[in-house]
This record gives sequence, structure tokens and C-alpha cells, in this order.
Amino acid sequence: MKIKITIKPKISYYVSVLVAFIILSYFSYKAVIAYLIHRELYGGGLDTLVLLRASISGIMLLLILLFFQFMKILDLKSHKTVLKGIFIGWTVVFTVLIIVNLSSIYFILITGFVSFFTLLCLLSLEDQIKEQKNSLTEKEIYLLQQLAKKK
Repeated sequence: MKIKITIKPKISYYVSVLVAFIILSYFSYKAVIAYLIHRELYGGGLDTLVLLRASISGIMLLLILLFFQFMKILDLKSHKTVLKGIFIGWTVVFTVLIIVNLSSIYFILITGFVSFFTLLCLLSLEDQIKEQKNSLTEKEIYLLQQLAKKK
């Protein structure tokens, strides 16, 4: 599919980091508030709600670290594979949020946005891969020129 715009994979990773950080911040805040309320009411210990929210925050932190590691990849085909996985992940979160909790409209909107943006980046990346296949590198051009001089 020919897309007029070219989006670099790093931009998609940055958008995913931003959304994951928003989710991390929200659930960290909610976990701290739930912990303080539970401590005041029951005197200590951890509640299931606190652990669940802290776990979601931890998962988002790990995802952010993974996204930063994905930015170091140089191969476009590897980026395509990683972006497919990220697209599937955000799309699953988006559909589950729609099915389970329709009242959290902000999370639905941001996960839908990042899923759509990752899809655009994936389509743009396919065009970039096709262009890369059809072009020669500087070293290949140099070697062809040297070969032409010898004949």
C-alpha cells in the first residue's frame, strides 16, 4: 500500500512510550491512594486492588524499557516485526477496554490512537522496505563503478 507520508519507527515507539507513561502514572497514583486508604481503614497490609494497580504500573514500566530497547534496532524488517507485535498488543488492549469498561473513555481513546498510529507507521515501513530493496548502497555503487572500469 502506497502511503505518501513516511513515519519512522522511532516516532511510533515514542508515542507508545508516552501512552504507557500516562497509564503508568495513572495507575501508580491510584495504587498509592488505595494503599493509603486501606492502611487507614484496616491498619496495614496490602489489598488486592492495591496489588493489581501496582502490577499494571510495573508492567507499563517494563514496556517503556522495552520500547527504548526497540529503538536501538537498525534493521527495517526487525522493526516491522516489532511494530506488528506492538500493534496487536495495543489493539487487544483497545478492544478489551471497549468490551469490559466502556466508561473509561480516555483510555479507550489513547489506546485507539496509538494503535492507529502504529498501523500507519507499519504501512509506511512496508513502503520504506520496498524502496530499500530497489536502491543501491554507496558501497554497491562504488563496486559497480570499479567493475565497469576494469572491462
